[in-house]
Amino acid sequence: MQLENVIKRLLKFINTRIEALSITVTSGGVDNMEKYQYIIGQITALEATRQELSNLLENKEQNEGTVIDIKTKQ
Repeated sequence: MQLENVIKRLLKFINTRIEALSITVTSGGVDNMEKYQYIIGQITALEATRQELSNLLENKEQNEGTVIDIKTKQ
């Protein structure tokens, strides 16, 4: 299996897991503060992982800044 396919499948799993955890929090499935904090921590970690994996899939150039050509008339 190609690395790109592995990353896409992993992203799909992460998205599903984030959605399930979000539903648990928003539907009142949390009965104490420790459980709430644990779930929010999981969501935060999964979001960061998802962002890093998405960055790996993007074929963008890493530029230090924007170059603007200003031609001055002399």
